[in-house]
Amino acid sequence: MFRFIETIRVEDSQIFLPDLHQERMDRVFFHYGKENPYLLKEYFLQQNHDEHGLYKWRIVYDLNGGIHCQMIPYAVEIHNNFELVNGNHLEYSFKYENRDEINKLKASADAEAVIFYQNGMITDTSYSNLIFRKDNEWYTPETFLLNGVMRQHLLKSGKIKTLEIGLKNIKEFSHFQMINAMIPFNTQEYPIALIQNLFSIKTLEI
Repeated sequence: MFRFIETIRVEDSQIFLPDLHQERMDRVFFHYGKENPYLLKEYFLQQNHDEHGLYKWRIVYDLNGGIHCQMIPYAVEIHNNFELVNGNHLEYSFKYENRDEINKLKASADAEAVIFYQNGMITDTSYSNLIFRKDNEWYTPETFLLNGVMRQHLLKSGKIKTLEIGLKNIKEFSHFQMINAMIPFNTQEYPIALIQNLFSIKTLEI
């Protein structure tokens, strides 16, 4: 049986982007011909969480009514280097709990964090979407493994735009950011030079 996760930012007892998380969870159930029995805003109130600070509300659920949640103190991880990794075989259109294939590729890399590409096009890191800076504008790749809630939010608010970004043109960008439900826009900016195999990636893979 598939199990899925939702990871939701909770700061000073406030839940962030609940409607987008609800929509994603609803889509999972709908895809499998079922109705989502959970309303996240109501379920959050049942947690009686009244702590200050930043927390990750991690919800693991299945399609048969099984659900488990944790409220985990959270701090953003900062990386010192990145590596471009071929993820052609990856499929992560839903937020599955099983991330074995993603984790295998991450473990095989020679960097702290990985940036996947598929058929020469940039997608995501192992746990976030990406945005890239060029001429003071921020762009997210048109291609992705998972259309994350923060990516959707930033596109709807006009803070970022979509653009075709691949191995052929990634060098045109000066900086990039990782974004996800726990990492908002302008949390941490990285120079493109931190991608350590940026200039050595085989042209046959482009």
